[in-house]
Formats: sequence, structure tokens, C-alpha cells
Amino acid sequence: MVEQPKVARRLGFFEKYLTVWVLVCIGIGILLGKAFPGMGEALDKISVAQVSIPIAICLFFMMYPIMVKIDFAEVIKAGKTPKPVLLTLFVNWCIKPFTMVAIATFFLGFVFKRWIPGADLGTHYVPTTGGIMVDGVLRPELYRSYISGCILLGIAPCTAMVLVWGYLAKGNDGHTLVMVAINSLTMLFLYAPLGGWLLGVNSMPVPWLTIVLSVGIYVALPLIAGYFSRKWILKRKGMDWFQEKFIHYLTPITIIALLVTLIILFSLKGQLIIDQPMSILYIAIPLFIQTNLIFWIGYGLAKLIRLNYRDAAPSAMIGASNHFEVAIATATVLYGIASGAALATVVGVLIEVPVMLLLVKICLRTQHWFRPEEVPAAVAANGGSANDV
Repeated sequence: MVEQPKVARRLGFFEKYLTVWVLVCIGIGILLGKAFPGMGEALDKISVAQVSIPIAICLFFMMYPIMVKIDFAEVIKAGKTPKPVLLTLFVNWCIKPFTMVAIATFFLGFVFKRWIPGADLGTHYVPTTGGIMVDGVLRPELYRSYISGCILLGIAPCTAMVLVWGYLAKGNDGHTLVMVAINSLTMLFLYAPLGGWLLGVNSMPVPWLTIVLSVGIYVALPLIAGYFSRKWILKRKGMDWFQEKFIHYLTPITIIALLVTLIILFSLKGQLIIDQPMSILYIAIPLFIQTNLIFWIGYGLAKLIRLNYRDAAPSAMIGASNHFEVAIATATVLYGIASGAALATVVGVLIEVPVMLLLVKICLRTQHWFRPEEVPAAVAANGGSANDV
């Protein structure tokens, strides 16, 4: 087994003031989108199957520093411990979709309904019940489309980005990688039937190309690059150089790439926030509540089944986060790019990073709630801890 690194994770300059940087980057993104709307439109067009190439490049640089640090002997070991994987599958497919339906329906269909008047003029899909006649055509009420978009987010569990959240929360990167792989495979089988049933759609379109491309670009590519570069560096430079030189300079790249991603996301959608602030707020509230609820359900169940902290944190966050590329692609195909459903999935993108960073902070402050991880003998002999990387 490869020797575990001896240097504990410490908050660097970027990590220590991450909340400040996030707020600054959101502001920069919105201002850029307002000042240079043509730039946002140009970036938005650089995509394949709803997978943004600029964001994909940023995500690669987010993922690679995490992947290159993973001891793949630990990945094999993690695969033999099924409890965290079973927990995420249970939360993602047995709880999350149904709480999303309930919360979105309550807020958008009752609490905010009076302030969401009118029909969805951009939709392709006409529901069998309910709607408004516009120019002789039955159109669904706008709030129904918002609910549909929220449901599409609820049935698309996060894949790649949870590696970033787990890393920032000092989780078990090897176990997170195993959970991502299994949840990605599960989505191929459960996404269409569950979504079709909850939305009342006879034929649920599955954006296969979006799923394959996003998993390939966000997970497989940095995984392969990390595995082979780690192997090459350890062989030629040794573990000490890898830890003290290579990792030291590589670590801030994940945070920098995350912040650049925020600027790009909000520059793409900055005008939307300015034009429709109340619609954004109406949709964001149930999504925010759903994200926090699913996190606490996963976190509480992890405590109940006695997971250690490094497995509990990513197990809770993989359900709380969403695979927004797949949700956006499906909403566009099913309802149209100008529909309320598509808008709801975009709001999911906008609140994703700030909310997940809040949950990362919660995890870091509650590590003591969980039993300590068993320290490998090799690490203990060097005076290390289970949280060493």
C-alpha cells in the first residue's frame, strides 16, 4: 500500500476567505453579464449537448488536483465498504425526488402561486389537466412549469462536483469517487422512469449524450490524468517531492478554478437575475430548502448508521447537490429553452455553489459529531491522523 502523506490539510489563503471570494466572483459575474451581454451569449454557445466547454475546462482544473492526490489503493478499499454507497443510493432515489415534489408544490403551487400569474408561452409540453388558453392553444400555468423544472433537478443527483465539496470538507476522496461512479451508473437506469412518472410524461427524454459527456469530461478525464501523472511522479520524484513541492503548488488551483467557474456562470445568467429577480427568488427558496433538508437527512442517517466523518460528509452532500447539466438538457428538450421549467433548472445552477459551500462549512464545524476514523498503522506510526492527506 502506498504510504499515506504526512502533512495534514490546512486552510490556505483562498480556502480561509472562500466566502468573501465567492461573493466577489458572483458580483463580478453579474456585472460582466450586464456590461458585456455579447460575451455571455458567445460563451453560452460554446457547448456540446448542454455541456459548456468553458465550464468543462474549469471543472477539469477543479478535479485534477483532487484526483492526483487519491491513493487508488484506498479506492479499492473503499469499494469494499458498502454503507456510504447504499446510503447515497437510498437518499438520492427513495427520498430526494419525493421531497422535491412536495416542497416545490407547496411553495410554487400554494405560497407563491398568486404572484406567478400567466401561462408558460415557451413550453412544448401541454399538460392533460390545468392550463390557460392563449390564442386558442392550451398552455400550462407558469407555476406548473417551475415545479417541473424543480423536479428535474431533484431526480438528477450530483456526480462530479461532489468531489470538490467532499475535498473541501476534508472527506474521503477515495470513497467519494466510488460513490460518484455508482450514482452515475444508477442514473442511467432510474432517471427516465422516475422522471416520467413524477412529471406525468409518457416518454421521458433522456439526454444520453449530456450524461456521457459530463461524466467523461468531469470525472473520467481528470481521473485518468491524475492516476497516470501521480504514478509517473512517484516513480521519478518520490513521495516527499510529490507532497512538499507538487501538491503544495497544485492545491490552490481547485479553488481558483471554482471561482472562475462562478464568474462564468453568473456572467452567463447575470442579465436573467436582473430581468427576473422575483421569479429567481420564488424558485430559489424551495430549492434552498430542499438542498438543506436532503443534506440533513443524509447527514443524520450517516450518524445513525455510525459512519465516520470522512465518509459521512460526502455521503450527505452527494444527495444535496444536483447534476444541473442533465436537468437543463432535459428541460430544454421536453419543455423548450424559453420555458419556466428551463428557467427553474438554471436557478438550480445559480444557487448550487453558494449553498454547497455553506454545507461544507457546516460539515467542518460538526466533525466531532461522528466517531473518529480508524487510523492506519503506517500513519499512526508517523504521528499522523485519519484526516492527514
